[in-house]
Amino acid sequence: MKEIMAVIRMNMMNQTKQALTDAGISAFFAREAQGRGKGLVNPALLEGAGKGYEEAAALLGEKGRLYPKRVVSVMVNDDDVQTVIDTIISANQTGKPGDGKIFVMPISDTVRVRTAEKGAKAID
Repeated sequence: MKEIMAVIRMNMMNQTKQALTDAGISAFFAREAQGRGKGLVNPALLEGAGKGYEEAAALLGEKGRLYPKRVVSVMVNDDDVQTVIDTIISANQTGKPGDGKIFVMPISDTVRVRTAEKGAKAID
């Protein structure tokens, strides 16, 4: 079993949700988050801003902002990992910075609270 965590643009949530549903993946979690990629931010400015230097924070300007994002988490059997990744990419890829990131992590076990089913049965 794997958890696939995708960080996507806020405005792409509805089409991501529809694409996952169309691919047969109807169960997932979504939460709001804020963040940014590396972009063209000078690391020295980030360090200075982190230490509280107002000049560094002012120089960061818009590039230092945190942007609203959505984090989508999908738990699937190993056989479905590539389907979910391909679906998320196809729904979110614009070719521009900020399209997002996908992380794939192992899950050691899963238990459905209602029935106490474990493993693959709990996520099917």
